[in-house]
Amino acid sequence: IKSILGMVLPDKGNILIDGKSIKNDWEYRNNIDYLPQIANFPGNLSVNELINMIKDLRSNKKADDQRLIELFRLEPFINKKLSNLSGGTKQKVNLVLTFMFDSPLIILDEPTTGLDPISLIRLKDLIQAEKTKGKTILITSHIMSFVEEVSDEIVFLLEGKIYFKGSILELKSKTKQPDFEHAIASILIENHA
Repeated sequence: IKSILGMVLPDKGNILIDGKSIKNDWEYRNNIDYLPQIANFPGNLSVNELINMIKDLRSNKKADDQRLIELFRLEPFINKKLSNLSGGTKQKVNLVLTFMFDSPLIILDEPTTGLDPISLIRLKDLIQAEKTKGKTILITSHIMSFVEEVSDEIVFLLEGKIYFKGSILELKSKTKQPDFEHAIASILIENHA
């Protein structure tokens, strides 16, 4: 993820977005929306101030923040300082920041962290809606049930090495396991016994 975002330069290989190499081209990042695993924003900012700051940073893109604020029921928190919010509420703010721009590539790093069941359902619905628009959504997660529910294709990576790439059905067939969690576990056991 850090390599895709241009934060780390890879030692080898190529990263292509829309068929073009990202090497020596920073502008491609304008077409990526990113949810970090842990977002650290200044605690003295209110939710509204943070949203407006991010909108100002990406002023070349139209923001659809109001719909997302309503979706994640953040209206009561809009004027509260970030330092006074629970972890789950902060995660909902981060989801608004991520989805409020209409970019073709969305990267979500452990997006379910701290979410209550209702917000989790809304996130899944939001991901499905964005997928129907033809967007690419890259998700990292340790929550197998979430991965199984939202993924069309999975890549199982461990320490930078790809152990499997394909559909969940193909993984179950390859490992002869009845469910996704056991299929992943069998890859781990096979390669690190």
